Amino acid sequence: MRRRLTAALALLACAVGAALVLPGEGSRSGSALAGRLRPDPIHKIRHVVIVMQENRSFDSYFGTYPGARGIPMRHGEPTVCVPDPRTGICWQPFHDPRDRHGGGPHGETQARIDIDGGRMDGFIRAAEHSPHRCRNPNDPVCSPSSAIDVMGWHDAREIPNYWGYARHFVLQDRMFEANRSWSLPQHLFMVSEWSARCSRKGDPMSCVNALDGPPSPPDFGETKKPPHYDWTDLTWLLHRAGVSWGYYVSKGGEPDCAKDSAAICPARAQKATTPGIWNPLPWFDTVRKNHQLKNIQSVKRFYKAARAGRLPAVSWVVPSQRASEHPPARISAGQAYVTNLINSVMRSPNWSSTAIFLAWDDWGGIYDHLRPPNVDENGFGLRVPGLVISPYARRGFIDDQILSFDAYTKFIEDDFLGGQRLDPLTDGRPDPRPDVREAVLQVGDLRRDFNFSQRPRSPLLLPTHPRPGPASQP
Repeated sequence: MRRRLTAALALLACAVGAALVLPGEGSRSGSALAGRLRPDPIHKIRHVVIVMQENRSFDSYFGTYPGARGIPMRHGEPTVCVPDPRTGICWQPFHDPRDRHGGGPHGETQARIDIDGGRMDGFIRAAEHSPHRCRNPNDPVCSPSSAIDVMGWHDAREIPNYWGYARHFVLQDRMFEANRSWSLPQHLFMVSEWSARCSRKGDPMSCVNALDGPPSPPDFGETKKPPHYDWTDLTWLLHRAGVSWGYYVSKGGEPDCAKDSAAICPARAQKATTPGIWNPLPWFDTVRKNHQLKNIQSVKRFYKAARAGRLPAVSWVVPSQRASEHPPARISAGQAYVTNLINSVMRSPNWSSTAIFLAWDDWGGIYDHLRPPNVDENGFGLRVPGLVISPYARRGFIDDQILSFDAYTKFIEDDFLGGQRLDPLTDGRPDPRPDVREAVLQVGDLRRDFNFSQRPRSPLLLPTHPRPGPASQP
């Protein structure tokens, strides 16, 4: 009996050993097999910080960055232009040294006009027909001629820190907004990969796709009745897996307009306890059911957590209107705010295990020459700047794979959730979303932006009010 048991155990051991040998391993050494079984190096990142700014296109900030997929040039002159229906002039992109200027409307209708079937030539026309350009007609960014502001670009003379981050870390030159629309849908996509309307409270299956018009907050919407977002968001998976998260809101004015066709509007009050277009999580059914409202906090708590080395695994950080870079907010104010956030992480004990993803939520009606790829009925939208800042980020790397904000969710899921997706077939809360965005073939993998075998890089602390950098050489 004992011999039979010993033989059975030996056979079992052989079977287990055979199961561990991967295809093609054959008689390779145990060290090769051990190498295959090492932990995924993505887990060197224990803190992901998503900093989302407002309303800038890639060409407006990095259109003349060396080596990037920027404004088409020949002998230093743009080879593209956009017609102005009012004057008949076709305006080339131009260097705009101003710290403050106008933008354009940026709803789904304007996205179609701007893209114009791939010709990318409707930006001035859309800006001129914006019904609400300004509340102060004496403001220079409100004049009819300010519609050409959408053709302006900046470089290290205006945004030296952003260009500095690109030189030292990773610039993504094919990052597209997830949804072909304005801020509220973008922020819904940022936390849930979908923008929808739900007819029955608490019933995810009652939700239908809403590219441009998800229910708005009471202070912006057509009704004072609060919206309810009943489909599944990423915090559902994070909470269920015991992964910490925080959503940090800057106190001040909200940075966008109630009407997505408006370029500029009076600011509404915003803080952590006031749900809004930049703070949609409080209206998610999952957040309330999981008693996670306490995770939505003031940005002051983010600074405190960074100083103490207690950043959550996942952080989203959103600005107030003044620091948002949403025209006509000052670019310098936004850059100072972002630099302060990044410096706080770099000084933190958590720096050595952190990845910062910096992007701008939509194009803001501002010119970009690159036609967005079509992935589904929602997007992608227009191209926006994207940066990756981390001690493991590649140095001076330009990532040209197609990306959207869905790549952030994909990275978080791969790092903290074992690859679990916001998939209605597997996440335990079925909803009728059009697709699983993280699984869309066009969405690249952010691992490409990291070198996990390199020695963690030292912080790059930059001044919040830097001197202008050198002019670019288009």
